[in-house]
Amino acid sequence: MSKLVLYRKYRPRKFSEVIGQDHVTRTLKNAIERESIAHAYLFCGPRGTGKTTLARLLAKAINCKDEKTLEPCDKCSSCLSIREGRAVDLIEIDAASHRGIDEIRELREGVKFTPAELKYKVYIIDESHQLTSGAANALLKTLEEAPEKVIFILATTEPEKMISTILSRCQRFDLRKLTLPEIIKRLEIILKKEKVKSQKRALEIIATAAQGSIRDAESLLDQILNFVKGEIKEEDVRNLLGLIETEYISKFIDLLIEEKGKEAIDFLNDIYKEGISLDRFYSSLISYLRQLLLLKMSKVDIEDEDSSIITGLNISFTKEEIKKLKKQTKDLEEERIGIMMESFLKAGKLMKQSPIAQLPLEMAIVKITKKRD
Repeated sequence: MSKLVLYRKYRPRKFSEVIGQDHVTRTLKNAIERESIAHAYLFCGPRGTGKTTLARLLAKAINCKDEKTLEPCDKCSSCLSIREGRAVDLIEIDAASHRGIDEIRELREGVKFTPAELKYKVYIIDESHQLTSGAANALLKTLEEAPEKVIFILATTEPEKMISTILSRCQRFDLRKLTLPEIIKRLEIILKKEKVKSQKRALEIIATAAQGSIRDAESLLDQILNFVKGEIKEEDVRNLLGLIETEYISKFIDLLIEEKGKEAIDFLNDIYKEGISLDRFYSSLISYLRQLLLLKMSKVDIEDEDSSIITGLNISFTKEEIKKLKKQTKDLEEERIGIMMESFLKAGKLMKQSPIAQLPLEMAIVKITKKRD
């Protein structure tokens, strides 16, 4: 029997288990309490933030047979059939692969029939912005004439691509990216259930790599659990994700600040000879420069930070790295950091075309370290 991946195994079964989207769950629970259910909802936001999960939870909540709670009970026949994927009245459509007018015509025929088992027939349309023009207009007609016991829940990462008339007929909820502490909290909950220990720094690195997506964080954790035995350590996470030690990048930035072009080029070639991937180095370098720029532009006092997460910026470093960052931000102007980032971004585009892999980076170093008047 195949093993469930973590993001499916631990998918929230109640609104209270959803992390980071309180503004959405609170509003939905209030609507259920007042029996003010809309006929169409739109969940939009970045990938991996819980749009489809919230759509399924809403479907469970409005069909739950336990009327004593605003949460889906996850025990009644309706909740169980939805959770187990056998509810005939919950229809999920992936608009990325079923985006034509024929699929929407089939949907329009289906809404004519009353729910077979549940109180409401629920249609969840994922990636709804990918519907063709004809399909979108056909869906609009359906939304305008939706039967009383039919609920539509649309999910999309790009609401700006949807026609305005559909947007105007939906109750819209904008989901946000999760913060590092929120993602770490979720990972800690999963690891506790899995009975696996982890270094705090390892979880911070996973959360940073996920870039606000809880699904990506859970997928990375799943990958790491298959890679390591016993406690999850920072070194294991860095090796698996192909991350460069921050110390390497910090030393390299110091050479650029001091305008030591030859030494910077030698440093780059030395790590290349050591077998460190230039692509990995480049990716880590761009990330580091971005975080330097954010720190330089912010008003966050990192001396007051007790943890290794700079909460005002949602970035993660060790305390020693934070001290180093602070020194570098004093030595660099915003414009200077911008020039570095722009130069290396251009170099990154040329790396795949260059017959000598490190040459575009070397050219960027020469430009950055050129003595200024």
